[in-house]
Amino acid sequence: MATLGGYLNKKVLIVTADSRILVGTLAAADNSTNLVLNGAVERLIRTPDDDEPSSEVPLGLYLVRGDNVCSVGLVDEKLDESINWTEVKGSTIGGIKHV
Repeated sequence: MATLGGYLNKKVLIVTADSRILVGTLAAADNSTNLVLNGAVERLIRTPDDDEPSSEVPLGLYLVRGDNVCSVGLVDEKLDESINWTEVKGSTIGGIKHV
């Protein structure tokens, strides 16, 4: 938790083990990396060959289990707000393979 303490009440982006991209304000975290987000959204980034626009799905208050967290990072809010996420395209992030 000590490493995430500086992220509390700040906007973060989380990549999950199943390749989901979640953005929200970090409200709480514990030693198992269980995370609580306020105002969370899931960003659905479409591939370049997909005619559908990318989108953000509002989730509200959201809990992410620690064993599902791949990475957590602070968001540059000014830069983030300047991006039209419906126009962003990208490649799929591969999932985790358990062996």
